[in-house]
Amino acid sequence: MAEQEVHISSLIIHVKPEGLVDVKHKISALPDAEIYGDSEEGKIIVVLETSNQKFVTDIIDKINNFEHVLSTSLVFHQIETIDPSCEDDL
Repeated sequence: MAEQEVHISSLIIHVKPEGLVDVKHKISALPDAEIYGDSEEGKIIVVLETSNQKFVTDIIDKINNFEHVLSTSLVFHQIETIDPSCEDDL
C-alpha cells in the first residue's frame, strides 16, 4: 500500500467581534477544522487536519468568505506521511 499524507495546519482568523459567535459556529461545522481558542477581540485559533494541501487552501478560502471575517493567516503547515502497513502510525 502507498503512504498517505496528512497535512496539519494552524490558522489565526481575525473577525469583527460582533460576528465571533457566528463565525465560530460556521468553522465548527467544517469537517477538517477544530477551534483551539478565541478572544473577545475577535481572534480565533483553528487547527486543520487534511489529506492534501489543496484542501487547506480550499478551507482558508471558505473561511475568508464568511461574513465578519477580516483575515485568515496560515501560521503553521506540516506534512506527515502515514505508512498504512505500520500500526504505530495511527
